[in-house]
Amino acid sequence: MTQLRVVSLLILFCLSESSFALDRELSKPIFEELISIDTTNEHGNTTLAAQAMKNRLLNAGVPKQNLWMGGSAPDKQNLIVRLPGKSSNKPILLLAHLDVVEALDSDWTLPPFELTEQDGYFYGRGTMDDKSMAAHFIANMIEYTREGWQPERDIIIALTADEEGGSHNGVRWLLKNHRDRIDAALAINEGGTGLIIDGKYRTNNLQASEKTYQTYKLTAKNAGGHSSRPGNDNAIYDLIDAVSAVRQHEFPLQINEVTHGFFTQTAKIVDDSQLRKDLTAITKKRPSRHAVKRLSAQPYYNALLRTTCVATMLNAGHAENALPQTAEATINCRIIPGIEPAAIKAELKQIIDDPQIEITSVWDTIWSSPSDLSLVMQDVEAVTKAMWPGVIVVPVMSTGGTDGTFLRAEGIPTFGVSGIFTDVDDNRQHGRDERIGVKQYFEAQEFMYQLVKRLAGSRPD
Repeated sequence: MTQLRVVSLLILFCLSESSFALDRELSKPIFEELISIDTTNEHGNTTLAAQAMKNRLLNAGVPKQNLWMGGSAPDKQNLIVRLPGKSSNKPILLLAHLDVVEALDSDWTLPPFELTEQDGYFYGRGTMDDKSMAAHFIANMIEYTREGWQPERDIIIALTADEEGGSHNGVRWLLKNHRDRIDAALAINEGGTGLIIDGKYRTNNLQASEKTYQTYKLTAKNAGGHSSRPGNDNAIYDLIDAVSAVRQHEFPLQINEVTHGFFTQTAKIVDDSQLRKDLTAITKKRPSRHAVKRLSAQPYYNALLRTTCVATMLNAGHAENALPQTAEATINCRIIPGIEPAAIKAELKQIIDDPQIEITSVWDTIWSSPSDLSLVMQDVEAVTKAMWPGVIVVPVMSTGGTDGTFLRAEGIPTFGVSGIFTDVDDNRQHGRDERIGVKQYFEAQEFMYQLVKRLAGSRPD
């Protein structure tokens, strides 16, 4: 390591230590206020949370003209914050959603809409998904304002509605109606967390793509009749055959830059020797069929290797003493990024091979290609190494979905990274007693503070 590199890391470390206490005093009340506001789709209000954050920024000296609220419904407002930079280079966008999934008092052992610190954890709905990131962005914006720091390029914060569900998705509404307010060279979003394995920090995950969510409906129809006089043709039987064909079909192996990086990096930290060999083999031009078979047997690895389609709902018949006239199955597909849903629909038609089965898309989905890892990898690795020596950055493709897919589809490269570390066996997002480690919360605050300073430096668009 060069002397210059050592000095750079020492400076970064000292910066972390000097600002840590300030971040604690500044960040926790913001986090506490966000958790206390019910922002569920069922009976919550993201406007209240957006207004609360706007008020904090105004009180901290952020100019009024740098703040904007808007949305498609009175209770679904989004907050946009802009810190002007020195140049005309395209901004950096920091995205976090304010809405959370439902949480019932009767299901929890602690109040879900109250930040409770207990046994080294912060408990509350949204502590992991996604109000911690929102609190970090707002606290750091206040910190930058206090410092009088002016970045090379604009920094935009977007706190949005309806990522978890609902008809007023903030990102899609902003892209359609106010693209100029969030247009950016790249975006930082949820979707990447650090993993603690056997008590040790092992990986800081960097999400650069996510599978396309697409649902299809299979429909079989028949003239029906009285159940006392059945024939060989039956809508339910026809549908069962079609669903069985989907079950037996294995979509082809498809590895992209992101999943190639995931398998390569993950092989460095797994203890199981056979798994390590298989993860390494899968990245070869012609991977071993035995390695493919073993990895495909594990649902998570299989989801990273290929498109998957699975039956999730059934509806058939109209009376117990009548032959069914209609039978329907819902098939949910998670498609490898860059593959058009129309191609998967065509493949389903081919494998079902029954002209009597109608295949329809439940909706027109949004699909996108992976983002270019080179845009942020060096910066993420630099801050990660400075804060957590020995931790490696692992590119990941989400098998689920975030609002990042809408940004990528509109040409804004988007990366999920938070600096939040969680135990691999204790992920409570969307679950009972959702929590984040107190230590990990404040570490992530510092990580994002440093990462944004690097990303907002001078770089080509």
